[in-house]
Amino acid sequence: MQDAAALNVRPEAQVHPTAIVHEEARLGPGVIVGPWALVGPGVVIGAGTHVGPRVLIEKHTSVGEDCFLANGAVLGTDPQDLKYMGEHSTLVIGDRTIVREFATLNRGTSAHGRTIVGSDCLLMAYTHVAHDCEIGNHVILANSVHMAGHVSIEDWAIVGGVTPIHQFVRIGAHAFVGGGSRVPQDVPPYCRAAGNPPKLYGLNTVGLDRRGLSEDVRKALKRTYRLLFQSDLSLTKALDRVDDEVMGFPEVRHLVAFIRASERGITT
Repeated sequence: MQDAAALNVRPEAQVHPTAIVHEEARLGPGVIVGPWALVGPGVVIGAGTHVGPRVLIEKHTSVGEDCFLANGAVLGTDPQDLKYMGEHSTLVIGDRTIVREFATLNRGTSAHGRTIVGSDCLLMAYTHVAHDCEIGNHVILANSVHMAGHVSIEDWAIVGGVTPIHQFVRIGAHAFVGGGSRVPQDVPPYCRAAGNPPKLYGLNTVGLDRRGLSEDVRKALKRTYRLLFQSDLSLTKALDRVDDEVMGFPEVRHLVAFIRASERGITT
């Protein structure tokens, strides 16, 4: 007879005797809940997820499949916002995301109702994801990245350690933010930024190469970057030039749309 692994059949959830799982929580097949973990009401944990020792998932949190929550991580706690009045809100985490030791992820407020972390993300130790933040897929936050409320980080972005991010700031897709930066304004997609306050240091060429963007796309982004950030044109006029000369690629259109939608201003 074939064993469960050969048949790709997940065993039932395993809960350590010292863990406490609320009767209203739902655990998928193959979930492991470690010693002294606490899983509260309204929590849904997807198949194959490992909840490590002393993890707290307070309430109204959905964790996807095959995630890993390391020792002492705290998920789904109330927003740290004085405007929060106890309204129902949620935290949603995608599949295969790793949350390392002592990271803290709050639920949303009435502003958006939920905090979102995508799939295939890595949130290293002591990161903080505040209320109403939205993190895309394949995002890496290094140790002690601290997000204020309403921050948005797009797919494939990387943020270096010990970096605070101001409320309502956006970090674009495939961007790279150096460690020890302080981010008070939006960081454009595909770019590298670092410093306090941060400045742009060209395109994230290593990241773009790793993501497999074609040479034509990278040349178009390079041309766009030079027009926007290295020419004598104002940003408004540079955007118009890009419209006329380089708008044939979706990546360029995304970069231009991101900048035009900025409310906090753009890191340059």
